[in-house]
Amino acid sequence: MTLLLAPMEGLLDFVLRDVLTRVGGVDRCVSEFIRITGTLLPDKVFLRYVPELQHGSRTLAGVPVRAQLLGSDPVCMAENAARLSALGPEGIDLNFGCPAKVVNRHGGGAALLQEPERIVAVVAAVRRAVPAHLPVSAKMRLGFNDTHLMRECAQAMQAGGASELVVHARTKADGYRAPAYWEHIPAIRAAVSIPVVANGEIWTVADAHRCREVSGCDALMLGRGMVADPGLARAIRSADAGQPGSDAVGWRDLIPHLVAFWQLVCVDLEPRQRAGRLKQWLNLLRRRFSEAEAAYQHVRTMTDQRAITVWVAALQAEA
Repeated sequence: MTLLLAPMEGLLDFVLRDVLTRVGGVDRCVSEFIRITGTLLPDKVFLRYVPELQHGSRTLAGVPVRAQLLGSDPVCMAENAARLSALGPEGIDLNFGCPAKVVNRHGGGAALLQEPERIVAVVAAVRRAVPAHLPVSAKMRLGFNDTHLMRECAQAMQAGGASELVVHARTKADGYRAPAYWEHIPAIRAAVSIPVVANGEIWTVADAHRCREVSGCDALMLGRGMVADPGLARAIRSADAGQPGSDAVGWRDLIPHLVAFWQLVCVDLEPRQRAGRLKQWLNLLRRRFSEAEAAYQHVRTMTDQRAITVWVAALQAEA
């Protein structure tokens, strides 16, 4: 079984990727999307989104990272993919799922799910532009407003040369609202011959098992569920091995990772972003850990970095 860590703009960036892959259980990550809008980006932009490129395209825990591009112009996408490929990514992923209005308004992300012929052109241009050994994969939703083109879109990605397809089992119109419609994925799997990965609303081990049963996919992509429960990938693996709970990650186990996260945030992010990022993670952790509720309420109104650092040190001392 393959477990992938999803890209999530503004949340699951290289800092959280680093920490979550230290917890373990993940086979591969995908970066936040790098938006391609008509210019050839300098190397520093790719490195800002995927600093792992400086370490063999792997997190410090050794997990491969695939760089994701988002755009709609085949020529510009190809030129940027070629430049990115020179930096040695594990592979290149193409985003056909972003539901953001500003992205869709300019024809990117999920907007392309209305025009399968344009999807073919983008994927094929990228595939031709990068070395043959470099995987090119794609991520899609079930459609824009409805699902009637989902098979054609998946076939377009395969026809363009994609070697793997992640399906976020919601339409653009669905946004991130529950549920995810895993029952549509078998029709997509039947329409293509490349591997298909299921994504969407996998919060627990039970969700993972149900998703695999309904979708027929052996590979899953974990997003918010993994952020809320950093031990989720390990828990899925231990359950599959017939030893449920044997590799559980409790709150005390998580504290060193929270400390590491805060340290990385203070080094790698702008001062104005730091407190918010810790609160953002603690807010999601409340879904899984009762202790995270108290932690979140404590730091919720804090803005001073030094005060938060003192609180984090006290948390570490108590563990």
